[in-house]
Amino acid sequence: MNEFPTWLTQAIPAPDAKAMDVARARQSQLTKPPGSLGQLESIAVRFAGFQGREKPVLNKVLVRIFAADHGIVAQGVSAFPQAVTAQMLQNFATGGAAVCVLSKNIHADFRAVNVGCANDIDSQLPVVHAPIACGTADFSREPAMTKAQLIKALNMGAEQTGNADVFIGGEMGIGNTTSAAAIFAALFRLPAEVITGRGTGVDDKTLANKTALVAKALARHQSQLSTPLGILQCVGGFEIAALVGAFLASAQAQTPVLVDGFIATAAAAVAEAVNPGVNPWLVYAHQSEEQGHKLVLEKLQATPLLQLNMRLGEGSGAVLAASIIREALALHNQMATFNEAGVSGAD
Repeated sequence: MNEFPTWLTQAIPAPDAKAMDVARARQSQLTKPPGSLGQLESIAVRFAGFQGREKPVLNKVLVRIFAADHGIVAQGVSAFPQAVTAQMLQNFATGGAAVCVLSKNIHADFRAVNVGCANDIDSQLPVVHAPIACGTADFSREPAMTKAQLIKALNMGAEQTGNADVFIGGEMGIGNTTSAAAIFAALFRLPAEVITGRGTGVDDKTLANKTALVAKALARHQSQLSTPLGILQCVGGFEIAALVGAFLASAQAQTPVLVDGFIATAAAAVAEAVNPGVNPWLVYAHQSEEQGHKLVLEKLQATPLLQLNMRLGEGSGAVLAASIIREALALHNQMATFNEAGVSGAD
């Protein structure tokens, strides 16, 4: 039997506490009342710790969108047909998706990755073609993937990371809010009805079916849900597993991760359960409108940077937050201190 790779639990260095102290001291000397810039101040301090210097920068943003299909879609959990996953992957490749526009505007290094679409993708498109299978199995009937497939997905995610000031992982996969809901329910022992939302905007009848399927899957796989990787194997998706691998590998390389919405947070929760050292390197970009996201953010003790009622996925909220972070760092680096400006500071 394949064993899980040892790199998953490799020690992750903590951010530089001394650099954070120096940055915090600088914030106290900038020409503004202490705390008046709110989270923008703490963002600058965190990034000083990430980069080990008083004045951090955000020049290179790495964006990778992982796409895969889900067997659970056969049970009628989505308002969209499965073919949309492949169609959207092609849209990513040609620059037409929201995350493409946002990524282009911040000059991010953008790439889409096919880790398991059920439908064919044009091999000439600028997409990383690395399908593990034509989608996962229907997890209401059997485990979503084999252990070997899970390992391959984790490794694939890690391979898509690289030298950057921040990593953003997005996802595309019709049915993946069902998978994420099942992951959260298993990890945090939540009732299916508390965490299962409307995803692509399903009606009441479909939501009831979706919720029942999550509950059914949890009962079916109960004996295998005692570990985070067991949960991921039984009810996860290839794109979610790839995000887990990418988040862990980024943190191990001391690259902070901007976590997007509901699906990406499921990956972050699994990553943290696998290796708690990843936690300080995760910056939660926004609170999704998807039911349950606020609850799981509270359980993760995470404070999101934005709340714009978004629920698109794709990494779109995280890329948007990268712009805010750039401005936070510009303020931190370029504002004058009281001494430089000849302004009397607070006593």
